[in-house]
Amino acid sequence: QVQLMESGGGLVQTGGSLRLSCAASRTIFSFNTMAWYLQAPGKQRELVAVITRGGATTYSDSVKGRFSISRDSTRNTVDLQMNSLKPEDTAVYYCKVVTAERTYWGQGTQVTVSS
Repeated sequence: QVQLMESGGGLVQTGGSLRLSCAASRTIFSFNTMAWYLQAPGKQRELVAVITRGGATTYSDSVKGRFSISRDSTRNTVDLQMNSLKPEDTAVYYCKVVTAERTYWGQGTQVTVSS
């Protein structure tokens, strides 16, 4: 019965920053990974950042050094800090949480970076 709700998307100029947030309707006590994906128009969804239960993080080559994934247990969120944004970052961004029994997806939030 967990629901994910995303926020923080919008329009930003090249070089700017955005912070995406994915809020869970209740605390998830046992999870394998929390992740952010992107999907550009006409393309398949692809992984951009993942954080494990132990706190290890992994990033795609295109965002390494610019994006940072984190979780906040007090606010029950997983966040994606995006810095030095480029037009090629333009996409719909989705939150994903994987537990032992289910995979949960957020509804997606649009990020548009102007040149």
